[in-house]
Amino acid sequence: MSLENQIVQLVSTYGVWLVAVVIGLESMGIPLPGETTLVAAALYAGATGRVNIFFVVIAAAAGAIAGDNIGYWIGRHFGYPWILRHQSRLHLTPRRLKLGQYLFLRHGGKVVFFGRFVAVLRALAALLAGINRMDWRRFLVFNATGGILWASVYGFGAFLFGRRLTNTLSSVGFLLAGAAIVLVVVGLIVARRHERRWADKAERALPGPLQP
Repeated sequence: MSLENQIVQLVSTYGVWLVAVVIGLESMGIPLPGETTLVAAALYAGATGRVNIFFVVIAAAAGAIAGDNIGYWIGRHFGYPWILRHQSRLHLTPRRLKLGQYLFLRHGGKVVFFGRFVAVLRALAALLAGINRMDWRRFLVFNATGGILWASVYGFGAFLFGRRLTNTLSSVGFLLAGAAIVLVVVGLIVARRHERRWADKAERALPGPLQP
């Protein structure tokens, strides 16, 4: 039995709660098939009418927002202090830690919003935002906007247009994931070359010692 069929059986038993839980756990950083669960539930709603597609989309968006906020909290209150304690072992200097915070100060919104549509970032964006101490209110805006849009596009798309559209969206998702990996590699190379200049900017933007 395929994964999608297994998910359909679980949705028929537990309803949209399953959608919210799986997507919420994935958003916290646990590698679960959140996107597949949303698509399977939406296709099931369209084929049988036993589940309301609006409830599917609402459950997916709620799970994404709640899970991301828990992931953010874990990153901020556990991940960041752990990195501070082990920064020498991780070869991270205070300047480099400030650089990460500065980059999230400037570009964290893009990472959180677009990360919802990229498989790997979907599970890591919230943790990284918390670790890099992104302002929670700003995080929430981009997190909620991205979560609602993602749930609506994939949920209503699968419900209205079926497998063809979801296959296209999945292909786009894989392309975005590949592009994200390339951008990360290029970004690391560029950051390495310009680390001193950017670290100086980070120091000016975030003066003083690192906050615990």
